[in-house]
Amino acid sequence: MKRGQWQGWGPSEPAEQHYLVQPRALAGGGDLRHVSAFLCASGWRDKSKSGGPLLIESPDRTVRVAYDPYVLPGGWTIHGQADGRNAEWSAHLGRQTPVEIVAGLTDALTTPRSAHASNVWAPLQEQNWHARFEGQDYMATSPDGAAWMQYRQGTDGSALWWTGAKDKQGNGWTASFTPNTPMHLVAAFSAALAEPDPVMRPRGRVPLSTQIRTWSVSVTPSQLSAWQQARITAARAATWAHNSAHRNRPRTRARPYTPVGGSRTHH
Repeated sequence: MKRGQWQGWGPSEPAEQHYLVQPRALAGGGDLRHVSAFLCASGWRDKSKSGGPLLIESPDRTVRVAYDPYVLPGGWTIHGQADGRNAEWSAHLGRQTPVEIVAGLTDALTTPRSAHASNVWAPLQEQNWHARFEGQDYMATSPDGAAWMQYRQGTDGSALWWTGAKDKQGNGWTASFTPNTPMHLVAAFSAALAEPDPVMRPRGRVPLSTQIRTWSVSVTPSQLSAWQQARITAARAATWAHNSAHRNRPRTRARPYTPVGGSRTHH
């Protein structure tokens, strides 16, 4: 190929400076659309009011995902109504919780629950987090000491999960899950928390912390758009496949039919 033959993303599209940030737990909040666009592509309804907090509702109206930066302490609230399987539950995540970690939980809201029991600690152990008892509580801490996941049992036997990340300057976030939060959602969150890959932030959106490592990368708007669209496309495909399987599921009250090689009996 001759030099200059391939135009790449086009000469009229200058690259923008971004940074890969590690560990992801200290990367700052990020773009809310990473969470909201995926949910909307999965059939959720955007109920946000113009100029107001973000509010997205599940198709069956039983779960709401909200982000409100206008109140203190602000941040994410995921609320589930009581249904046949779970009592009412909620999760509260601070405003600096990276959207990639929030999405670990919210993405899991769009997929069918696995029949296997969820193990919250397994993803952390796989990434060499240090797990231990602290009194009656069980805690796992990331290798760099910046992030943690803690299980507390109340006097009534209820389970409370508390997690977060903080650097040496005191910057960070915390999150908590009420006792009835479905365990597969807590496990999905812990998997995203433990993920070692860095996340990307634009210039000017990288936290000032001595505990993060950054790598400068040049990214075009078209590349960013393509990556975002790939995530949306995956959500739409998964939703279509799930809905198709649901529509094609045999009816529980099937009409009479003629078996192969048999004959229908008339009464």
